[in-house]
Amino acid sequence: MESKKINPKFEESQNPRVGLIALASDFIIEKDFTNVIKDKDIDLFVNRIHCYNPLTNENLLKMSEEITEVAKDILPDQKIDCVVYACTSGTIAAGYNSVKTKIKQVKPEAKVITPSTAAIKALKKLKIKKISVFTPYIKDLNNDVVEFFRKENFEVTSNSYFDISNDLDIGKVKQDYLFEVLSNMDLKDCDALFVSCTALPTLSIIDKLEKKINKIVLSSNQALIWDTLESIGKNNSIKGYGKLFNSN
Repeated sequence: MESKKINPKFEESQNPRVGLIALASDFIIEKDFTNVIKDKDIDLFVNRIHCYNPLTNENLLKMSEEITEVAKDILPDQKIDCVVYACTSGTIAAGYNSVKTKIKQVKPEAKVITPSTAAIKALKKLKIKKISVFTPYIKDLNNDVVEFFRKENFEVTSNSYFDISNDLDIGKVKQDYLFEVLSNMDLKDCDALFVSCTALPTLSIIDKLEKKINKIVLSSNQALIWDTLESIGKNNSIKGYGKLFNSN
């Protein structure tokens, strides 16, 4: 038998590459990302980070210690356009600069996107000053989210929360019930509603919620995906996920 060597030909160009760090217990984030970018020339690579329950500041900080190793294992030794750390409360607990530094150690060329900083960008883009905030977290973490927005000079006009301590339970919240809860919040003094947490099934109800309450609605995943697409120049022709994607 004769063996013949054949020279390979390689692609000279590549799609933008997005590395997503998802919590090990998050049911929602990958589905939301895929639903929004499925018709776009974008390559999404996901790695998961251990989530320590109950959700407390201490455990969120413990989780953040593993960011560098998790980011390193997303296409090892390959360049990525941006790395997304998909944890809102975790980014607030650790601080964006800490998250960025940990990722840049192994992906120095990548832009670093987080839900909390993406939300701030989105609010500024839409010129919103007064917000109502909803979170699924325990009271202490809920208060930290509210304080985060206040420190960024936003007025929080009202706040509600579920008081859930286990990340797995957040992803099990009934979407119809979430819609009902958000629809009945005290929103009269706000310009927009922000719904925190990448694990909460919010993205697919944003359009009908905006129509119901006649307010702009932002969520962690919506802002995160929007900011990611902005960073790679692919934020166009996206419908069905709220007014934010029409703000360009």
